[in-house]
Amino acid sequence: MTLVLGLDSSTQSTKAVLVDADDGRIVDTRTAPHPPGTEVDPRAWLDAVDAATEGLLDRADAVAVASQQHGMVALDDTGVPVRDALLWNDTRSAGAARDLVAEMGGPQACADAVGSVLVASFTAAKLRWVRDHEPDTAARVRSVLLPHDHVSRHLAAPGTDPFTDRGDASGTGYFATATGEWRPDLAARAIGHEVALPRVVAPGAVAAHTASGAVLAGGTGDNMGAALGMALEPGDVLVSVGTSGVASAISSTPVADGTGTVTGFADASGGFLPMVTTINAAGILDLQARWLGVDHAGLADLALASTPGAGGVTLLPYYGGERSPNRPTAVGTWTGLTPSTSREDLARAAYEALLCSLADAVDRLVAATGEEPRRVLVVGGATRSAALRALAPAVLGRPVSLPPEGEYVALGAARQAAWALAGTDAPPAWSPGATTVLEADPTPDVRAAYAELRTRTAPWND
Repeated sequence: MTLVLGLDSSTQSTKAVLVDADDGRIVDTRTAPHPPGTEVDPRAWLDAVDAATEGLLDRADAVAVASQQHGMVALDDTGVPVRDALLWNDTRSAGAARDLVAEMGGPQACADAVGSVLVASFTAAKLRWVRDHEPDTAARVRSVLLPHDHVSRHLAAPGTDPFTDRGDASGTGYFATATGEWRPDLAARAIGHEVALPRVVAPGAVAAHTASGAVLAGGTGDNMGAALGMALEPGDVLVSVGTSGVASAISSTPVADGTGTVTGFADASGGFLPMVTTINAAGILDLQARWLGVDHAGLADLALASTPGAGGVTLLPYYGGERSPNRPTAVGTWTGLTPSTSREDLARAAYEALLCSLADAVDRLVAATGEEPRRVLVVGGATRSAALRALAPAVLGRPVSLPPEGEYVALGAARQAAWALAGTDAPPAWSPGATTVLEADPTPDVRAAYAELRTRTAPWND
C-alpha cells in the first residue's frame, strides 16, 4: 500500500490524515491543538505538526500541507519570526488595507492587479500595519511566508528554500492571480522595503523532499485544499460553516471584483477559486447556545420549536466585525425584540442570521461568476445540527447537498501529495462519498428582513 500524508494546519489545530494513495481511503488520523487568538507564535504550529504527525510521517511516501490563508509569518535574516503571526481574523489591519487600496488607484485597480480588493485579512495589510505601528520590527523583516509555507519548510530537508503554491499566494495581496506571478513591488510597498518571497510551485509538482526522502508537494491554502479534497467541478458551490463562513466555486477564468465582495483567488489545480468569506459563522451558534444556557442540541431543539422569521426577531451577526460586507468595526445587532419574544425565537434568529449571511455570500458569488450553481454543497461542523440541516435549504432557497463528514482540507492536501508522487497531469480520481440532498419550502421573508436590517445599519460603520 502506498500511503500519503495530508495536513490541515487550521486556526484551531493541526489535523493529520494518512491516506491510501490509490483510492483515498483514510487509514489513520491524528490531531493536536493550536493556541487561541488572532496573534499566535508560529512556532506553536510546528510543535502541533510534530505531535500530530508522530508515527505517521515515517509511514508516508509523500506529504502536503494545507493551512489557514492570509496569516503573516515575518522572518529576520536568520529565518526566525520577528514577531507573532497575525492571522486572517485579526482586523487591526483594516485601516492599512484601505490605505493600500487607495495607493494602488482604488478598488477596481487593486482587483485588476491582484485579483481581489484588499481587506484586513490579507497579508499585505498586516505587513503595512507592522510598518506603521512597529517600525523597528518592520525594519528586521527580510522574508515573508504564509502559515502553510512555514509548516512546509519545517517538514522539508534542511537547507530547502521556502516554497508556496499559487492558490495560497493569491491571498497575500502581492501576487498577480491572473498571471500567476509575484508582485514584489507591492510586498515592498506594504512593509517599506524589499523582502524575499517563496518560490511558487506548479500544480501537481514536487516541491521538495523531507529529511527521510518522502516527496513534499507545494501545499496550499485551506479553502483550496477543501476544494481539492471534495473534487469540486465547475458548477459546484461549496459553503463551509466553520470559524469563518466561506462560499467558493471552481472557475476556469479569473475574477476581479472591484466591489471587494468576491475575492479572486487561484485554486490548487491550475484554475481559479472565486470566494466570498464571512468572519462570523459557527461562532454565532456557539455564542447563542452560551447565552441561552444550552448545548448545541438544545439550541437546535429551541430553534425548531419556533417559526420562520423567529417571531419577528432579526439578527445581524457581525459580532467580531465583518468581511462580507466589509464592516471591520461592526457589532452584532438585534431588532424586533418584544415582551412576547421567546427563547425559541432567539435560537431561531441565530440560525436564520447565520444562513442569511451565507445565502448572501452565495448570491454574490453567482453574480460575480455569472453561473447559476448546479449544486450547493454545505460542509463544516455546524452541519451536524438538526436545525441547520432543516433551515439551510429554506433560507438558501434551493436544495442543499450534504457530503459525508470528513476532514476535507487535510484530505485535499493528501490528494495533492498523491498527485505529486504520481507525476500525472491531474490529481488521482478518488471517489467522493454519497451526498444527502436536503430540501424545504423557501422562506424569502426571512431573507428580506435580514436584507433590510443589513441595509439600514450600513451607515453606522461609515
